[in-house]
Amino acid sequence: MTATPALTIEGYVIVSAEGNLADASRLMPEALKYKGDQAFFAAALDRADLIVHGRNSFEDQPNSPQRRRLIVTRQVSGLAPDPSNPKALLWNPAGASFEEACARAGVTSGTAAIIGGPEVFALFFDRYDTFYLSQAPQARLPGGEPCFPGVPERTPEQILSAHGLHPADRQILDADHEVSVTAWRRG
Repeated sequence: MTATPALTIEGYVIVSAEGNLADASRLMPEALKYKGDQAFFAAALDRADLIVHGRNSFEDQPNSPQRRRLIVTRQVSGLAPDPSNPKALLWNPAGASFEEACARAGVTSGTAAIIGGPEVFALFFDRYDTFYLSQAPQARLPGGEPCFPGVPERTPEQILSAHGLHPADRQILDADHEVSVTAWRRG
């Protein structure tokens, strides 16, 4: 798979000290919700032309219903309208390419924001232009859901690096809790 030249692909996740994006029940706990990170995430999604996520990932923000999205699922053979959201399209990567899904969603240029979960992030490892890895080192989620396949055997940073991404800009989002975001860029 090669990225559509007119479409920039960006990933977004916040992880605990263990590299987890959710607790053991596969839900994002309050322990991973920080005002600075949530503002960074909301601003990024407001700029995105397409949001891509699995059935358990969503942003639950005031602008969420206005966002065009692809929901990755095995419940359809390729592409199908989401009966509960007119701005969403159900997408099974085994039955339709990302380019086909984008075209059907009406988005062929701009930015696609990939927001998880682990298997959805993995679909794009070799396609990200930038991956924004937010880290909350004081948050502990033992037994939680890892952000990527291969965590905790490898760190999220090792996985991003193995896919050709390099840490670039780092920004502190919440100094009191040591929450930061690093932009991992290709090339």
